[in-house]
Order: sequence, then structure tokens, then C-alpha cells
Amino acid sequence: MTRDKQGKKPLELYIHIPFCEKKCNYCDFLSFRALPQVHREYTDQLCREIRAAGNGLREFQAVTIFIGGGTPSVFDPLLIRKIMETVGESFSLDPEAEATIEVNPGTLLRNKLPVYRSCGINRLSIGLQSADNGELAWLGRIHSFEDFLKTFQYARMEGFSNISVDLMSGIPGQTLDSWKNTLKRTAMLKPEHISAYSLIVEEGTPFGAIYGPEHAGSGQAADMGRGWPPLPDEDAEYKIYAYTRSYLDSQGYGRYEISNYARPGRECRHNIGYWTEVPYLGLGLGASSYVRGCRFSNVRDLDSYMSLDFAAGDGEEALAALHGPVQRLTKEERMEEFMFLGLRMVRGVSELDFAAMFGTKLTSVYGPVLERLKRDGLIRRDGVRIALTEWGMDVSNFVLSEFLL
Repeated sequence: MTRDKQGKKPLELYIHIPFCEKKCNYCDFLSFRALPQVHREYTDQLCREIRAAGNGLREFQAVTIFIGGGTPSVFDPLLIRKIMETVGESFSLDPEAEATIEVNPGTLLRNKLPVYRSCGINRLSIGLQSADNGELAWLGRIHSFEDFLKTFQYARMEGFSNISVDLMSGIPGQTLDSWKNTLKRTAMLKPEHISAYSLIVEEGTPFGAIYGPEHAGSGQAADMGRGWPPLPDEDAEYKIYAYTRSYLDSQGYGRYEISNYARPGRECRHNIGYWTEVPYLGLGLGASSYVRGCRFSNVRDLDSYMSLDFAAGDGEEALAALHGPVQRLTKEERMEEFMFLGLRMVRGVSELDFAAMFGTKLTSVYGPVLERLKRDGLIRRDGVRIALTEWGMDVSNFVLSEFLL
């Protein structure tokens, strides 16, 4: 782990805003609607948590900040400013830190953008999902493609030069042609980064009740799914996946992770940190952390979160109650994560990094697995780096599971 000139270790901060205007049909994230008064009360408590957490992490410097949700742009922008100011007061910050906020075109009013810029946010992640208004309606999104265009234009006019756009494939009613149109209309705007994720149907969501395998053939699914378009079949999904890779490459977007593409030098530093074992601290309701070799997650109940007294003493007692059980990863578990997180990236993993981190050769632990996967054409070796081939990327879930010890 590299240190800055002051000897501090890098740390990523994730800040969770659990509120949204409307729950989407596919969403299983910790998010819900709340009144503006609750937004303000939550922000006050979040700032107390930030101050308490900062007290115990003096050896770290925050190199990225990511405000996610939920829909952070549903907040009054002055609340976002208050959060960012509290972070700056409580943590040592890298002067060139990447600071991202997730925004929804349906909630991002133009007057919010200058406030974001003034408090240090330098990157926007805009949730478009689709350029087809019919597909957006099936997803339960509250915006139209026209709303997105206005949001994107306002962001550029305000001076944001690092914008990511989230897209989703495999959604109800989608065809290869409609996906091509979404990619074309997005790429023509020249955002710096594009995330192209495939829909995952999660149990407990409206989509889970309609499209989930556990409901297939049930009366409930037939009743709820009446009038809903089908999901793309496997053949269509593969064509969408393959086209995404080739088209975005032709438009100057390099694929640097299974689902992420960027113009040169515009890869998301925060996400790369997740995949390369940079410690990260989750702040706010339900947020997850990995610090000093330990994993823990914040409480998910809002009332429980709001009842914690971070101002008492140095806040340690409240933080312990907030984090709950702490899991210290074993050496074997860290090796597993090194491999199946690092191999998500196109550049793969370094044998030298593995040896430096764990005091043993990569081949001593995974020799037979590496030989088998290389023989099957699923991984490639380039000097001291090992990475997935294109075929390996296509079946990454299988390949990554091979590195479980």
C-alpha cells in the first residue's frame, strides 16, 4: 500500500444517502422516500458520524469520495455542501481527490450544480439507464431521455469535465436495435466514462415477482406480469454484450473492467480502489467498510441509526454499535479477494503485488488453477501480469469462482 508524502495511507470514502423520489422496479438497494425534514435530520447525524469516524483514522488520507444512494441529488444542495465541508474538517484530504456524486436527471435541478462544484465535487455519475422512454417507464425511472439531455448540458455548462453515464442492458422490452440507439445517443455526447451494466433480477423487487425464477409459472407472476414485455433472451443478451464492447472501443472508450469503459485517463479511481484492496470507509445508513483488514457494515434501520450518540465521549461506543460484528479477513480470504476483484479489471493482477502483499508466490497458491484456466483459454499471461481473456470476461462468474480456496 503506497503512502503520501506525509506518510499517510490511502483511504476511500463512500457516503450513503438512502433517500429517493421513487423506488425503481429493479432496485434492491437500501433506499426509500422521506420528507425534507428527515433529510436534514439525517444529514446532521451523518455529519456527527463523519466527525467521530475521522477521529480514529488519523493515519489515513482520503483519496476519493463517492456520494451514492438512493438518489443523492434528491437532497437540498446545501445539505451536500454541509456533508462535504464536514468531510474536509474531519479527514486529511488528497488535494487532487476524486469526488463523485450520483445524480438522477429527474431530481437534478440546474441550481444544484454550482453548489456541488463549489464544495469540491468534481465528478458526476448520471443514471440514464436507457435512451428509450418506453424502456425507462418499464424500469420505473422518473426521468425521460430529454430530461437527461438537459442535465448533461447543464453539467457541461457549469464546468463539469468528468461525467460518467450509467446504462443498463437486459431490461424489459429491450432489443439489440434499441440498445444500439442508447449507446449511440450516449456516446455522441462524449461523456468521459460509461458504465454498462446488465440487469440483475433481485428477489423482493417488483421485477423479482414478475421475472424471477422462483415465481415462474405462479399465479402471482402471471397476474403481476400481465402486459409486461419479456426480458431479452440469452442470445440477444450476448449480442448486446458483444456489441457494447466493439462499439464503445470504436468511439474511443477503453474497457478497463468487466462493465466499465472510459476515455484514456478517465477511469473511475474510486472503483479501481475497490478492486485493488485500497481500504474504504462507508458512512451513513447501511454502508459497508473495509479498513485495517476488517469488514463491517453499518446498521440498516433508520431509527437505530438516528438514536446513536456520536457526540458522547470520542464516539467510539456509538461507532461500535453502528458497525456491529467486525470480520477480520484471514490471509486466505484476502488472497481470494485479491484475485476475484483484481481479475475484474482488464489489466488483471500482478504476481509481484501478490508476493509483496502475502509473502508467497502466486503460483504457489494458485498454480494448478492458473494452468488449467490458461489451457482453456480463459486467462492470459503478460510478463508478471495475469488477466482474463475476452472469453474469460464473457464467463467471468465461472472463472472468478475458481479462485476460492
